[in-house]
Formats: sequence, C-alpha cells, structure tokens
Amino acid sequence: MRTTDATDAPATATAADVGAAGGEAPARVLDLRSDTVTRPGEAMRRAMADAPVGDDVFKEDPTVNALQERIAERLGFEAALFVSSGTQSNLCALLTHCGRGDEYIAGQSAHVYRWEGGGAAVLGGIQPNPLPHRADGTLDPADIAAAVKPDDPHFPRTRLLCLENTIGGRPVPLDYLRTATGLAREHGLATHLDGARLFNAAVAAGGDPFEQARLIAGNFDSVSVCFSKGLGAPVGSTLLGSREFVARALRWRKALGGGMRQAGVVAAGALYALEHHVPRLADDHAHAALFAEGLKDVAALDVEPAQTNMVFAEPAPGLTADEVRARLAERGVLCAAYPGRLRFVFHLEITREDTERAVRTVREALEGSSTR
Repeated sequence: MRTTDATDAPATATAADVGAAGGEAPARVLDLRSDTVTRPGEAMRRAMADAPVGDDVFKEDPTVNALQERIAERLGFEAALFVSSGTQSNLCALLTHCGRGDEYIAGQSAHVYRWEGGGAAVLGGIQPNPLPHRADGTLDPADIAAAVKPDDPHFPRTRLLCLENTIGGRPVPLDYLRTATGLAREHGLATHLDGARLFNAAVAAGGDPFEQARLIAGNFDSVSVCFSKGLGAPVGSTLLGSREFVARALRWRKALGGGMRQAGVVAAGALYALEHHVPRLADDHAHAALFAEGLKDVAALDVEPAQTNMVFAEPAPGLTADEVRARLAERGVLCAAYPGRLRFVFHLEITREDTERAVRTVREALEGSSTR
C-alpha cells in the first residue's frame, strides 16, 4: 500500500470544476484536497497586520526572531530558521547535512524524495537512496542497515537518514523512531525528520501535544515543521537543529533565495498558529474518523480508517479515482485523486456539519455503484 503524503496531487479538482457538468453550483464548496487550502481567519490576519517587522536578512525582524525562539523552545532545540516552505526547509537540511557525492536514505513515498522536484540532486549533487515502505509507512530497519554503503570510492557516502511523521496520514510510533534513529547513529548517519505534520502526530499520541512533539523531535538532529498545513498559516516552515547546524543552513537559505526581509508579516501567522491551532487538530482527526466511519458500508469504495486528518479510499473495480473525483466535484466536494486512490483531508475550515454533508455527498454520488 502506498503512503503518499503529497500536498499537490497531480489529478486534483479545482473550484472551477464544481458544477462543470451543468446545473447550479452548491452555495459552498467543501475543499478536502489538502490542509494547505486553509485561509487565515480574522484573528490571524489581525496578528499579521499588527506584527512588528524588521529586515530578517540582518536578523532584525522581531516577529521572525520570536517565532524561531518559540518553536525551538517548544521542541527542545538550540535554534530554528524560518523559511518559505516545507520543501525549502527539507532542502536546506539536506544541503547542510550532505555534500556533493553523498547520499541520503528515505522512503519511496517520502515527500523529500518523491514530491520536491529532486532538489537535493539538482542543486546539491546529493543522491537519494529510496527504500520501500512497510504497510504502516515505516522503513524496515534491516533495509536501512543494508542501504548504508561501505567506505569505498566506488560508492556514494551515506550520510543521512530522512524519516517523515506523519506519513500518508499515519503517525509513526515513538518506539520505531527511537529504533531507526539509533540504528542510524550506529552507522554514523545524521538524522532528519520531515515533520510537516509533526503536530498531527503529536495530537494523535494523546496527552500534551507539545510534550509529545518534543519527544518525537528529540530523536533527530534536524526537524522541519510546517505551519501552512493543518495549523492554518498562509505560508512558512521552520528548520530546527543545533546553533551550528542552523547557522550553516542559513547560508543555504540565502543561496536558495530565502531572504524574505520584512518576513514578520507572514511569521506572525505562523506564530499565531503555533499558539492557537495545535490542540484543535484533534477536531480535524475526529472529523476524518467520522467521515471514514460514515462510508465504511459503501461497496463502491474501500475506505481506510482515519488515523489523523486524512482518509484514503480505493474505488471498486469498474470505477476510477478520477471518475469519483469528478462526480464529487460536480456536487461541491473536492478531493485529491491518484491512480487508483482518493484522498480526503480535513482541516480547520471543515466543521462537523460539513463532514456530515461530505458523507451524504459521497454516498449520493456513488448511489447505484454497488453500494451495499
């Protein structure tokens, strides 16, 4: 089973698709393509408008500095670097950990390998070594160990293990993270976590989400955290690590065009999200679970139980994912479609009532398509 966690599926509907087959469009589109589609609410917009700013390239933007200090303290790191996106954050990490001719180990469906334009290879001469995922999205420790190259001029130098949490909407168990990163250290590898949805994993673990996030992040040398997914900020991620690591990553951010000057305007949205939107991720998880439960008896779909804010479903034989996506789009529900698979993502703009409507819409769209 694939564990794709992409935010930009190649075959997604757009709002323009709604009602494309004719008829009156619904009053409100339910956009379940991704948790990146959220828009800042009034309070977040006010925080952004009122944010004190300065030139961040000179390290003089007080809001950027506050965000970097706050997330570093929350996750137990010495320093953090505000960047434009999760892709830029991961790329800065890879370029900082590895040099030309080095390689990193990641999963076949990991965002850092599959969905980021091959940036490490294109810009850093860094070779990926992608491994197959197990059913739960993890990499087999035996595969990780076997992938580490010996010190021989015939081979690239294996430098880094990259893991992702969540992966395909699945939280990765803490014991596994400890085992995998411990194995990496035994082989002399650095470790990086693509924690684009780290706080979803932390909320799923139960208890204090910041404490859980700290426990997860503490296994890694560097961690990327995204604010523009479930946390609902319009833009931005942070890369965390030691002071020395972040100082070197800052040079790569500059080389990648990441000096954003008065970036406090957008950092304020991320800071607001960090302070106000983490515990409420539990609502998204609950809505995803309600959606999956409401469709479990629909024979036209094989629906996976939700573990965080995502629901994946495979259409029955005779139906394609694109066909189902188009039917739903006509009825005002947008989702992502991959070959043979659908993804529905719940976020802060989707209420329980919206979720119930989405369930009804899917059932109506598939009525007569082998519904039990």
